[in-house]
This record gives sequence, structure tokens and C-alpha cells, in this order.
Amino acid sequence: MVKQDVLSLIEQHYPSLSPSARAIASYLQQHPLAIVSQTTAEIADKTNTSKATVSRFFRQLGFASQQDAKQAQLALRDSGVPVLTQGNEIDQTATELNNLTRTFDGLRPEVLQNISEQLATAPRVTLIGFRNSYPVALHFRQQLQQIRKTVRLLPQPGQTLGEDLHDIVAGEVFVLLGFQRRTKVFKHVVAALTGQKTVLITDPTGQIYNQQVEHVLVCHLGNDNPFYSYAAPMSLVSMLCNMVYRHIGESAQVRTQAISHLYEELDELER
Repeated sequence: MVKQDVLSLIEQHYPSLSPSARAIASYLQQHPLAIVSQTTAEIADKTNTSKATVSRFFRQLGFASQQDAKQAQLALRDSGVPVLTQGNEIDQTATELNNLTRTFDGLRPEVLQNISEQLATAPRVTLIGFRNSYPVALHFRQQLQQIRKTVRLLPQPGQTLGEDLHDIVAGEVFVLLGFQRRTKVFKHVVAALTGQKTVLITDPTGQIYNQQVEHVLVCHLGNDNPFYSYAAPMSLVSMLCNMVYRHIGESAQVRTQAISHLYEELDELER
């Protein structure tokens, strides 16, 4: 089990800390990056305390050492908790490009071809996403809906899944989107769909399900910033939808034109 955030523990223990320990606590609250970037000696120097006092401070929080606290903080980030682990020098553009490169370098063209054919020809496509995965699934649905019929998004707001997962059409394709900090129900959804045509779009941690689904597409979200980036999943969705469009061909174009006419009739979009 991942330990609690160091900053939360500092706040919890602050009333019982000694004056010197409070100096360390205040410093770390103002400079949270120090937890993972500085040594015990550096923290002691910055707070005018001793290495022994710093070590005792971290033991009072429940850690064996400052290194133990550092590893706990990094483990929190790896599990998806927004935690600052690097300074302000992060090159966001380079990070995004690295995420995209790692994602697309790991995708096999023949697998993408097979998935896009399934999405183009299936009698129905169902997209399922929870929490941060839901907006990606919603965008995927909106794109596919412009070029083919019978695309649904689950879960519907305020609704349970049982009825919809029972109502499966022969040949239906399910696309599961499950990124870090997946809900507890996600594994049960995967299990319920075992044997169906199922594609999982996930980050590297979702590969634990690769024996239960037909295809796994891994997206890299980055691990340097407090929050994950969803540029790679959104870019993958764009790629798949463009491939589906080409598979469907002329009828996709006819559908998009008809929908565009409806936009005009309903006066829904700016001109």
C-alpha cells in the first residue's frame, strides 16, 4: 500500500513537533520539491538543524529515513497522485513530444489496421471510460459518430452499467479507456467483457489486463509534471478515427455532409 503524502503527514503531525522539527516542516511545505531532490544534509543546512534532527523528523512522520520518504513520494506520483517531483526547468514541449514519440513508436501498424477495420464494420461500437478517461472516450464517440451509426458512450451520467453490458449485440466492439487511478469497477468491467471484441487504450500500468482483452494500445502520459498529459491518447484517437474514415469510404463522407447540413439548419455553429 502506498504511504500517505509527506506534506499531508507534516500537517497532521505539526502540533506535536519540536521547534527545530517545525522549522524543517515549514521549509518542506514551502519547498516540497526538496523532499525528493535534496539530501538529509542539504535539508539540515537549509533549516539550520542537524542531520540527526532531520532523520528524527522523518521517523516521527512514520518513515524509516528521508530516503524512505522520498521513495514514498515518488511512489505516489507513479500511482497517479499529482506530486511535484521536478523543478520549474521542465521543457513542456519536449515532454509532450517524448510522450507522443514513445507512444507511436510502440504501436504496431497491423494492429491499428485491424482495430480500425473492426471500428468501421462492427454493428455497434461501445466506448467506456471513467474519471479522466471519460473525456477521451467522449471525444472518441463524437468523432466516430460523425462517420458511422450506432456508437454509444458508457457510463451514462448517474446510471449503472449492468443493463448496458447485458445488452450486447453480436459482433459489437468495446473500446475501454482506462488510465492511471482507474476506478475499482474497471477490473470488473474488463472481466465482464472477457471473450468480447475488446480494445483497451491505457497507460503502461494497464498492461495487467492484456490477457483479458483482444488488443492493448499503450499511451505514455509523462511522469515529470504533477499532472499527466493526455496529448498522446487524444492523438491516438485522432489517428484511429482517420483510419476508420478511410475504411468506411464514401458513406462516411455522405454522413458527415448530412450532419453538417443539420448544423446549419439548427444554427449550432459559428460561421
